[in-house]
Amino acid sequence: MFPTNTPQQAGYYFPAEFAPHEATWLSWPHKEASWPGKIDTIYAPYSEFVFYLANSEKVRINVLDESMQQFAIQHLQKANVNLANVEFFLHPTNDAWCRDHGPAFLINPSAPQKKVVVDWGYNAWGNKYPPFDLDDVIPTSIAQHFNMPVYHPGIIMEGGSVEFNGAGTLLTSTACLLNKNRNPHLNQQQIESFLCAFYGVHQILWVDEGIIGDDTDGHIDDTVRFVNEQTVLSVVEENTKDENYALLQHNLKQLSQMRLSNGRSLDIIELPMPDPVIYEDQRLPASYANFYIANKYVIVPTFRCSKDERALEIISSCFPERKVVGIDSTDIIWGLGSFHCLSQQEPLV
Repeated sequence: MFPTNTPQQAGYYFPAEFAPHEATWLSWPHKEASWPGKIDTIYAPYSEFVFYLANSEKVRINVLDESMQQFAIQHLQKANVNLANVEFFLHPTNDAWCRDHGPAFLINPSAPQKKVVVDWGYNAWGNKYPPFDLDDVIPTSIAQHFNMPVYHPGIIMEGGSVEFNGAGTLLTSTACLLNKNRNPHLNQQQIESFLCAFYGVHQILWVDEGIIGDDTDGHIDDTVRFVNEQTVLSVVEENTKDENYALLQHNLKQLSQMRLSNGRSLDIIELPMPDPVIYEDQRLPASYANFYIANKYVIVPTFRCSKDERALEIISSCFPERKVVGIDSTDIIWGLGSFHCLSQQEPLV
């Protein structure tokens, strides 16, 4: 049964990531199984990420308890983070991937209640990593703290699977959203109806593929990102023998045939893939597209690779008003995600 009361009906929409933020939400990493044998190595680059965020906007961090908060503060102090801009919330989580379990904040500047939260269902990318009961309730916990209305669409959706231009268009992938481990009872048209109604968009564009090693079944935030209303960065593999080559060429062809709702074609800028990052015989989903756009910075994962500088230059050309910063993500990517996966923006309204 499709819900009758939706954010779109009330005039709410999900702003683009490059629109102004009030804050960035994070969930402090603590799950050893996400970085087996390596979790201690991620706190320095993670804290460096927070350093730039806190120089740009408020940072709101979910932690289990006072002890985890103190542990986090010790690491953040080592990185000279501006703690005056960091707020902690006692919201226990199963894992650190706030992009996927965090709240979707929608805004309507002319409404009496200018901001609302959408709490999609969350099943850890198709029941891959139970338990996920704590992560699943995070959006409602945050909304209750700030006394914001909450919408519950009643279907599974992750923030990393959707990308927005802020002008009514949402970009996603069939590999993820049509996977039977998410919403097997819904077809593509029904999923589009939910996306429009609960993100406040009117156009859904689909690419097919994700990258090799991505355990989310093809999240868009590793492949295609909006940098303004009509321009996307699309990752391409330059080595024709690499297993990502054909997948990403297929996406590129699809993007070239798309039209925005105003009839314009997308402006497409190609972004190289890094050299393969292999750890313990596993190919990791390393991608420069997993950058995070903060108010003053664009924070880009780098991989100790000869292409790092070129990727940073290409991304810099897309964000003349922001400083582009590369942070070594070689250890973080062992968790199968990077800075975009770890963060969720709260828009300013």
